[in-house]
Amino acid sequence: MATRQKLLMEEMGRMTADEFHIADKTPLVIVADEIRSLNNIGSLFRTADAFRLEALIICGTSGTPPHPEIHKTALGAEYSVAWRQAPSTLEVTRQLKADGYTVLALEQARGSVALQDLRVEPGKRYALVIGNEVRGVAQEVVDEADTCVEIPQFGTKHSLNVSVSTGIAIWEIAKQLIISK
Repeated sequence: MATRQKLLMEEMGRMTADEFHIADKTPLVIVADEIRSLNNIGSLFRTADAFRLEALIICGTSGTPPHPEIHKTALGAEYSVAWRQAPSTLEVTRQLKADGYTVLALEQARGSVALQDLRVEPGKRYALVIGNEVRGVAQEVVDEADTCVEIPQFGTKHSLNVSVSTGIAIWEIAKQLIISK
């Protein structure tokens, strides 16, 4: 029977924050639409770091760094991931579209595409809009999105935690953009 030994931090070959800043990024931006929980914001930073995303745009009244609750979950990823705060998710969405991004809203909506059926193209840039923990992505933003993406669920609850659903969606998108190349 083979023995499995957990890797030490030094063995993982992770880049430094300085190396992260100059490294090529996955062509994906996360747009956080009115996220209430500072722990969720921290988790978004950590996930954005893990997949080396272009940026995190935090919209509306969502909390921003520096904040101890964000740092507790982000574990310093708020220093590596490019981010900015914007007052309006709708304005950010419109600007990203004008800049050539395909905007995906992670939302349960009529005509949405199941995550496993979503096809993204290497060489294109994407923005994934994620919504408020209770209300989801604002309807005006859903209206502006190029596509709505939905994660199929099989239990009794109608939604997943926003940071969990974002991680699932990022994994599928990153798999197609950078991992399966």
